[in-house]
Amino acid sequence: MEYALAIGSAFWFGILTSISPCPLATNIAAISFVGRKVGSAPAVLAAGVLYACGRTVAYASLGILLAGGLTAAPEVSHLLQKYMNLLMGPLLILVAMVLLKLLTLPAISGGIGERLRIRVERMGIIGAGLLGIIFALSFCPTSAALFFGSLLPLAIKFNSGLLLPAIYGTATGLPVLFFAFLLAFGVNQLGRTYHRLAMFELWAQRITGIIFLLIGLYFTFTVTMGIAI
Repeated sequence: MEYALAIGSAFWFGILTSISPCPLATNIAAISFVGRKVGSAPAVLAAGVLYACGRTVAYASLGILLAGGLTAAPEVSHLLQKYMNLLMGPLLILVAMVLLKLLTLPAISGGIGERLRIRVERMGIIGAGLLGIIFALSFCPTSAALFFGSLLPLAIKFNSGLLLPAIYGTATGLPVLFFAFLLAFGVNQLGRTYHRLAMFELWAQRITGIIFLLIGLYFTFTVTMGIAI
């Protein structure tokens, strides 16, 4: 039951990341650019699928390197098992503060130059997958908070460095597939759909932030500080 909840949480974190303003705008721009290059509707859909797969591969690889690497070392694994529950409350509070715009984090760049991005975009359909990897590794504050502050501790706790990050990455790609479908079949509702998603993201982020804050405070008082409530 707990692992099923972790899977659902990883999926929701991915959805919340994907509809945040920075990742959503970047994803639409990438798919729009690739769509103009490849032309036909099936090719646009294929580019969308490869772009989403690229994001999944990027996050799954990060999960294996970070979560898997930490839990593979016996001493580190023992420390994580001992202190992870103590850190969960404060981590959730920090993530909640980011989601509620009470705390601003600097953007984390994957170190990919603009010239390389242009070269990848020129590769067409094949480049869409690489473009997905590149943009996934260029973290915005919200995606950084959700991935490093929520998903990664969850993956470490359940020793799931591959599955949970992969589910997160797949969820971040679902809106990309949706917009690729709109572009492929010439649906003229792109701006309206973007506006509706932005409104949904605003409320979803606030509600999630409030839930995280309440759970974080509860864990901090009961687990970290040992105060009975």
